[in-house]
Amino acid sequence: MITEREPATALDPRVARMLDKQDCIELVHKLARAIDRCDADLVRAVFHPDATDDHGGFKGTARDFIPWVMDVLAGMRRTQHVVGNILIELDGDVAHGESYFIAHHALPGAEGADTFMIAAGRYLDRFERRNGEWRIAHRGAVYDWSSAVPATDMWNRDQPNGYAFGTRGTSDASYRHFAGGAWLG
Repeated sequence: MITEREPATALDPRVARMLDKQDCIELVHKLARAIDRCDADLVRAVFHPDATDDHGGFKGTARDFIPWVMDVLAGMRRTQHVVGNILIELDGDVAHGESYFIAHHALPGAEGADTFMIAAGRYLDRFERRNGEWRIAHRGAVYDWSSAVPATDMWNRDQPNGYAFGTRGTSDASYRHFAGGAWLG
């Protein structure tokens, strides 16, 4: 028999900390997905309304970061952010996180010679729980290394031959999948 979860105050403190950390980790993953799918609404949903962002090339409010990053992404064919090690330290209704990332970018080049650029680093996030909900209050990006080489994508995306390719926006198969629908078709 499945019962409702006990209120956090009744939980073992270790379990409550684990749930708080998991809420923060999901925000990191949702933001990576939002960026790769170019989903401005999902980006907005992971930040508090007064949140800030420092990506090096952008420093300002999260509200202003969203159109800036969407414009940057519009100049790329595809992106994929892979999130690795995540460390979350809690202090009441505030948490600090460090999340390693490797961001892959397919950049259009001259005469069809695309570039594959990789940037790797860490996101330093401050999460805050307000009204019982965790969101990002500040994100900073620290870059550790990068690389750029000619792109070697072997697939012809105009003729998928049965392959499902990721797309930007809510037409991506993952949106249908999470909505409980068939993801192919």
